[in-house]
Amino acid sequence: MTTTPTAARTVLISGASVAGPALAYWLRRHGFTPTVVERAEAVREGGYAVDFRGEALDVLERMGLLERIRALDTAMGDAALVDADGRQYATLPAVIFAGDLEVLKGDLTRMLYEATRDDVEYIFADSIASLTQDEHGVEVTFERGAPRRFDLVVGADGLHSRTRALTFGPEEQFVRHLGIYTAIFSLDNYLGLKNTGRLYAAPGKAANIFTARSNTEARAAFHLAAEHLEYDRHDRAGQQRIIAERFAADGWEIPRLLDEMAQAPDFFFDANAQVEMDTWSRGRIVLLGDAGYCAGPTSGRGTSQALIGAYILAGELAASGGDHTTAFAAYEREMRGYVTEHQRLGREGAERFFMPAPTQEILDMLAAQSPENTRTSPIRLRDYAAPSSLGSAPVTAAISAA
Repeated sequence: MTTTPTAARTVLISGASVAGPALAYWLRRHGFTPTVVERAEAVREGGYAVDFRGEALDVLERMGLLERIRALDTAMGDAALVDADGRQYATLPAVIFAGDLEVLKGDLTRMLYEATRDDVEYIFADSIASLTQDEHGVEVTFERGAPRRFDLVVGADGLHSRTRALTFGPEEQFVRHLGIYTAIFSLDNYLGLKNTGRLYAAPGKAANIFTARSNTEARAAFHLAAEHLEYDRHDRAGQQRIIAERFAADGWEIPRLLDEMAQAPDFFFDANAQVEMDTWSRGRIVLLGDAGYCAGPTSGRGTSQALIGAYILAGELAASGGDHTTAFAAYEREMRGYVTEHQRLGREGAERFFMPAPTQEILDMLAAQSPENTRTSPIRLRDYAAPSSLGSAPVTAAISAA
């Protein structure tokens, strides 16, 4: 005798960056019980600035976070392009690299965590080891914790998603490199910059430094052109050697930045890439944000996609009464065109990333054609209401942190 699957209520979310906590917020709002597992020992600090554009601002407002986020705006102005001797030769308009609102990623993730930690279970210092699903749920084993069973599993674990690999197959099947690698780290604002930055460019590489947190800090980045580099994603020293070797002969502030990089507590290195998939769900497992449809940093849309995707996924689950098959299909219908357009922007941005000493005229032209002035098609944000069968009152869950 065939039994009808019960409506989903418990949801495991892998990843506590932007997409995961945002989804947890909306799931609790709609009466679900989410659990967030994160391999890091705590909410990740550091990282570069992230942009909010268009409907993502509406999502933040509906979460009651928009004004608090605005208070953390980097207020970044135009940046100077400099040569190897530090001479300014052009100005990079802020509209090219900043969105409607820009904050440090670490500030955003901390705010999302604080908005959810009292009624969402967080498990830090652990990760998913295996996933076995059947008609009624998903059996999950963890690297450290005891096995547990959930109605649904959401992979919000980024470009190198473990959830995607376990459910759909190896990363190589879905990740498309954009020919750029980037290293990011924090440092003192030793140049005394005020709401601005400096950018140095050479053939196939670039470096920049921008102010952060009301000019009390700075963030720096190295970028290099390469189709594919062989390196261990967990070997910080090896990644830093790649950067140091590529920039060893460069002038300007590069020697100082290389020294700062070696000491930075929050160094991060990865490829600029996109994730292209025919579908974002399989059975009771679904992908969210970069794990399923990364558009690449050059799109300027990753954070917006994560926030909007979380809102729509949770809303469709509520609207369907917890019927994941209906909800996942609706989520993909709502998001697919939006994602496709942003991935196009990401590819175009990567193609012109390493411009040879651009003139001010070229930069002004790019500013006129930037995503800030060339709007993408809007995405519909429904007002989702949880069915009475799910309820809307949150149930407090314990917070587990290693």
